[in-house]
Amino acid sequence: MSNTRLLIPSRAVQQPDWTRWDDLDRVLAELSGRPALVSEETTAALREELAFVARGTAFVVQAGDCAELFSDSTPERIRAKATALHTLGDLFESLTKIPVVRIGRFAGQYAKPRSNPWEQLPDGSRVPVYRGDAVNGAEPTAAARQPDPHRLLRAYELTRQALAELRTPRPTAGTVTSVLAPTYISHEALLLEYEHALLRSDTHGGRYASSAPFLWIGERTRQPDHAHIDLAAAISNPVGVKVGPDASAADVTALLDRLNPAARPGRLTLIVRMGAQRIGTALPALLDGLGPRAAEAIWMTDPMHGNTRTTAAGQKSRVLTDVLAEVQTFFTVMRAHGLHAGGLHLESAPDDVTECVASPADLDDETPLPRYESACDPRLNPAQAEEVVRLAASLAVAPAT
Repeated sequence: MSNTRLLIPSRAVQQPDWTRWDDLDRVLAELSGRPALVSEETTAALREELAFVARGTAFVVQAGDCAELFSDSTPERIRAKATALHTLGDLFESLTKIPVVRIGRFAGQYAKPRSNPWEQLPDGSRVPVYRGDAVNGAEPTAAARQPDPHRLLRAYELTRQALAELRTPRPTAGTVTSVLAPTYISHEALLLEYEHALLRSDTHGGRYASSAPFLWIGERTRQPDHAHIDLAAAISNPVGVKVGPDASAADVTALLDRLNPAARPGRLTLIVRMGAQRIGTALPALLDGLGPRAAEAIWMTDPMHGNTRTTAAGQKSRVLTDVLAEVQTFFTVMRAHGLHAGGLHLESAPDDVTECVASPADLDDETPLPRYESACDPRLNPAQAEEVVRLAASLAVAPAT
């Protein structure tokens, strides 16, 4: 058994049942010896940029895939995703004159937590749930859904290629060239074996996660005494934590104590995902309970994950009016508490997909949404994402009342 796997504490949720443990050990040993994907300098640069967000003088636009597919990670597709991200960031900057930190939810977003370990098929049989391309295949067959440790090597290689693409100058419509940078990549730090294998020593005697400069911990894995928070506490990267409507002030205080005990600006981001129906009561109660300690973190809104619905055709979707309503309430509540609304965290596609609908009435249509390409949750198309950014920009510069 590899030392890497022994590093993982027992209290770890949402982990695959790899079954092929010898293969996993060999894969982890190989990953441990491979070059870092991102440098310590890159993580430090992002932390410095996020410190401006923490002080209220910058804004984050974080956008990209729900569950990134290996097949959708070619250099051309990475360039398209980064261009879409920069388009949103440029739009916000042009409307507000506020600097934007651009963080891609791609080039590593290959794993997803799931609410059920099994998927029921139409014939009554069941297969293990799809957990992202880093773990298994999306095809609903027993063979495809078998967790395969070798997929971790593919995730590493595709991230390496994506980072190389993001650093490469490309021609623009004019006569000059541009680099899709600074484009910071990010993903949910879900697969503990993978993240531990890619930990590297930093110049301060500690460790940093070399898989991406920014990692976040999901709502399902944010227990303060569990393994995912142990990982986040042990690294020098800036980190995020998703915060749902049932989070208490005690829960968040424990996260502040563990992840940012020195209250360093830019170290910790709390990503609120409460849903349009609950954020108006849940977020004020949380901020009231935290009092002055709420200022120890950046606060962002994820208006996607609390607003998932199902169409009459049985597809998961999100209603744009719900997304906009959550953004509106987030800004209103933050301003009322004297806090900076620090950013947007969106699931969005660079293509004209039809995964999110415009209004609740659209959910009643029994015709399947025609261009539904997400491997898991519905994403905004460029026009919808632009509408969200335009609203956020108007709220960011609205005069205080």
